[in-house]
Amino acid sequence: MFFPTAPALLHQAIIRAMEIKWLEDFVSLAETHSFSRSAELRHVTQPAFSRRIQSLEAWVGTELIDRSSYPTSLTEAGKVFYEQALAMLAQVSETRALMRGQRSANAQVLEFAVPHTLSLTFFPEWLKGVERKLGTLPCRLRALNVHDAVLMLVEGGCDLVMVYHHPRQAIQLDPAHYDMLVLGTERLSPYSVPDATGRPLFRLPGTDKKPVPFLSYTPNAFLGRMVDMLLAESTDSLKLDKCYETDMAEALKVMALAGHGMAFLPESTVREDVAAGRLVRAEAARGLPQSIDMEIRLYRERPSDGGERRGSQLRRKRQLVDKVWATLVAPSTAA
Repeated sequence: MFFPTAPALLHQAIIRAMEIKWLEDFVSLAETHSFSRSAELRHVTQPAFSRRIQSLEAWVGTELIDRSSYPTSLTEAGKVFYEQALAMLAQVSETRALMRGQRSANAQVLEFAVPHTLSLTFFPEWLKGVERKLGTLPCRLRALNVHDAVLMLVEGGCDLVMVYHHPRQAIQLDPAHYDMLVLGTERLSPYSVPDATGRPLFRLPGTDKKPVPFLSYTPNAFLGRMVDMLLAESTDSLKLDKCYETDMAEALKVMALAGHGMAFLPESTVREDVAAGRLVRAEAARGLPQSIDMEIRLYRERPSDGGERRGSQLRRKRQLVDKVWATLVAPSTAA
């Protein structure tokens, strides 16, 4: 049986970033011998994880997993591919580190990782406030989900990460290695288009005969977990008809504005629409909390963890990050 060489497979994997995720999925499965455990570690549902493994097998052209055994084991081809996958991922990691090092050598560009919603709402005005004090700051922004944004900071792919935070969905960053500032708060509430009288066209809790058309986040989205917490606290029997699902608040807002249903949306995304009367709060029945508050936090790697480990050529970048951080800390320090 012919197996492509590691460099050839690496070249193809680089062409399609999703295939790198497939390799990471496969390595995880080979090491845990469990679809459910690997899906949990990879932050996807088990069905989605299984589909990705199947896509990898289709891409390679042979079965890698022996599904007739328990615990899960590799086929002979899978064992060969496992060694190559490790080598490919190591090369990808080294290449990425090299490219990030070249990119970060520009000490005048700040690298931000920010969730999609905050990148469109909070971040632009926040940056304007910082620039009023420091002057123009050339930035590079990556819009990601919360989990991937935090991961980007941990892996050294950005200088600063801005994320939502809630005590019951805490960001697991060690305070011994990362500094944190609270920049503000965000309220997540239900919204609907108004009816002819100005009242919400769709409102909780719904009935058996007329369930509320529910515009939902995907299960792994941070805002989706916030909504799940909120609904779980209800003392009412909710009747929801999930008719749409996405991981982006802006996409939900567009659907809500088109009258497709009720959605829980961050206040910052709907402020102008509420003021114009295009959306109204979908007031909930008594017993159901109507909103949930989240903090907006900024994280950076602590200065003691940068320095020499990152190389002397990046000291100017560290100084720039320190300058921005000191500007943000200064008002609270003075108080």
